[in-house]
Amino acid sequence: MDQIRVGFIGTGRISDLHAIEYRNNPHTRIVALCDADPALAEERAKAWGLEDVTITDNYRDLLALDTADLVDILLPHHLHGEAALAAIAAGKAVSLQKPMTLDLDEADQLVDAAVAAKTPFRVFENFLFYPPIVKARALVDDGAIGTPLTIRLKSNSGNRQLAWKVPDAAQAWRQDRTKAGGGPCVFDDGHHKFAIAWHFMGPADEVHAWISHTEMPNGSMRDSPAMISMRFPGKRYGNFEVVHSPELTVITKHYAQDDRVEITGTKGVVMVNHGHGRLADVAPVVLLRDGVLTEFRDMETGWESSFVNCTRHYIDALRRGEPARLSSEDGRAVLRFGLAAEESARLGRAVDV
Repeated sequence: MDQIRVGFIGTGRISDLHAIEYRNNPHTRIVALCDADPALAEERAKAWGLEDVTITDNYRDLLALDTADLVDILLPHHLHGEAALAAIAAGKAVSLQKPMTLDLDEADQLVDAAVAAKTPFRVFENFLFYPPIVKARALVDDGAIGTPLTIRLKSNSGNRQLAWKVPDAAQAWRQDRTKAGGGPCVFDDGHHKFAIAWHFMGPADEVHAWISHTEMPNGSMRDSPAMISMRFPGKRYGNFEVVHSPELTVITKHYAQDDRVEITGTKGVVMVNHGHGRLADVAPVVLLRDGVLTEFRDMETGWESSFVNCTRHYIDALRRGEPARLSSEDGRAVLRFGLAAEESARLGRAVDV
């Protein structure tokens, strides 16, 4: 597959980041845009400098196009399974925004369909391709911290003075659990953190979550503060903390949030200090070992780089005929973390994953 023709199903705020590599890669061309609001799709086409692009408000019309090889599905969570199954049935390669579905039954249907059709399929998880995470993983794989024992993840949101504008409609459906599947911090954004935990530690055996809710100035509810504990095989543990600091300044072009990761091993500690944004000009990756602090700064740290690298990975995988990450099975494994956290908070006890 030398020239890959791409169709977008959903052209909301996040599509700007998804489109960067498709627009710049010599092996891809965006040929179709679908959105329930065709005017929004028209705006994206103009902003991205697209010519001869098909605009539609019905994704099934896009799937019927012979001119589209790959579809990038960027819909509200409750529509993921339906649209992805239709795309697989249409013989399209699929890139599906996380989380793959709202429950494991629908995830199983998607896994079975993708495997049976042998259709190229991946769940889009950009944080695994974020340069600081890639560097930290390389250090761990090289034995820099010995055997990993624990992982700590933190999402810290702050004031929105420097953040991009998120449309009210995008905020609204995330407040509806029947559409979002869970809270915007723990389940939606939490997918990134659970994917990182899975990336470094593997599947969890048990999850215990405490999730509180705070009303924001605009009247929306944020599932914060929250603390999610994870137990992994081999007496290894992790935790994921969510906190909102309303007067905290976050340096960002995107969401007003900083993300931090700390992995402790038998010989040392590696820390990732940047995510959606950053709190200060600190090294994106730091290694502590043998009484020595080593900083790693020579890497891209803009959040958009994670989207570029994740998209490029899929393009390369398609051209080589190789599987891509996250596979449908991997996407299901990560989904289990978020579902277990929501269930644990509801029941008030630990949940066996």
